[in-house]
Amino acid sequence: MESYVKMLHATKVVGAALLTIGIAVFLYGTFVSEYSTIMGVGIGIVMGAVFTFIIGMILVASEEMISKQLKKESV
Repeated sequence: MESYVKMLHATKVVGAALLTIGIAVFLYGTFVSEYSTIMGVGIGIVMGAVFTFIIGMILVASEEMISKQLKKESV
């Protein structure tokens, strides 16, 4: 159970950091910069943060389900 919590916490920290950076880049591209490509980069970073978080959650859930199934079969 300890490894699930560690992996979930790492996924949460990485996702939050990427989300914060992506929002900052998006806002910079929207209000400060004259180039619209910076806004697109910000949107891409935000999408990457969401994708990273969802994949991390799926990996934690599948690992926990597999370990529970193996414990059930060994009993």
